[in-house]
Amino acid sequence: MDKVLIRGLKVNATVGIHDWEQQISRPLIFDVTLETDIRAAAASDEVADAVDYAAVSQRIMDVVQASRPKLLETLLEKICASLLEAFNVQSVRIKVDKPGAVPGAAGVGVEIERDRPLPG
Repeated sequence: MDKVLIRGLKVNATVGIHDWEQQISRPLIFDVTLETDIRAAAASDEVADAVDYAAVSQRIMDVVQASRPKLLETLLEKICASLLEAFNVQSVRIKVDKPGAVPGAAGVGVEIERDRPLPG
C-alpha cells in the first residue's frame, strides 16, 4: 500500500489532565501516515484523485481546535475517526508529541494506527 506523509504538523491545543493545562494552549506536533492507493492520482496528475495533504492537515487542525480532551489518546482517536470518514484512505497512523509535558523529557507522546472498517 502506498503512503501519504505529513511530518511535524504543529497545532496549538488545550489538552491535559490538570486544571491548569485546561487553561492554556500549547503546541502539539503531529506525524501522520495515510495508507492509500495513489495510482489513480499518479495517472491523472489531478489533486482530485489524490489525498490532499493540505486538506488533511486542515482537518487535523479543526479537530484539535474543537476538542479539549484530558488525554492525547482521546484526541488521536477523534482525529483518526475524522480522517477515515473524510478521506479515501485505508488506514491512518498518527503520532503526537507534547513537548515540555514532563520535566526532564524533551516530550511525551502517543502513536496509534486505525484501519477503515471492512464493509458489511
